[in-house]
Amino acid sequence: MTTAHHAPGESRPGGRTARTRQAVLAAVFQELDEGGFAGLTMEKVAQRSGIHVATLYRRWRCIEGLVCELLTELSSDVPLPDTGSLPEDLRALARSVAAFFGEVRMTALIEAVVSAAARDPQAAAVLRSFFGERLTLAGQMVRRAIDRGELPADTDAEEVMSALGAPFYYRILIARRPVDRRLAESAATAVWAAARAGAYGAKGGCDVADDASPGCGDTADGTAPGAGAPSNDTSPGGS
Repeated sequence: MTTAHHAPGESRPGGRTARTRQAVLAAVFQELDEGGFAGLTMEKVAQRSGIHVATLYRRWRCIEGLVCELLTELSSDVPLPDTGSLPEDLRALARSVAAFFGEVRMTALIEAVVSAAARDPQAAAVLRSFFGERLTLAGQMVRRAIDRGELPADTDAEEVMSALGAPFYYRILIARRPVDRRLAESAATAVWAAARAGAYGAKGGCDVADDASPGCGDTADGTAPGAGAPSNDTSPGGS
């Protein structure tokens, strides 16, 4: 999912600057693969890349900025599908995300980025920007689906895409289990069903403060559904 996001002060021009950037990011990836985030330092990246450490500090400021830049670079290769059907788009994107995080070093990368964001305000800002841009970009799939009449008009595209990504990050960061194709299929199926039901629209949920308002489990007169009405329950166990 290609976007125009870059690290602070970095513009991705061609020539020598681009070669320097690629050498540095390749070195970061190799260092993460070998020693993890805990062992990653500017000095090690400088030694492996052949780029002076002063240049690294001047252009990326800190190791956290480097790992966020690397995530941005690598995730730009995840394609944004356009099959003409939202359930198929969701399934294709979920499979691509599963393939991306199916590699151990990609999982280590997202762990490193989240760790960096917890320690450094700049890295946190970069991470927020990264996810914000990707949610907006991927939201194009949802907006196309709305135009085709597949979803309610008030569906929040970014909320749909957030829901699709959430199971992957829970699996990686909380459950600490491998990401697989089964997770991709279940995430896509669940999000499609919820989106069709209006779960991500303006009326898809209620705030706690509004839980006594009509539409939040109560009828228009403020009573709970069925309150005061005779029961017609003829299912097993009904009276």
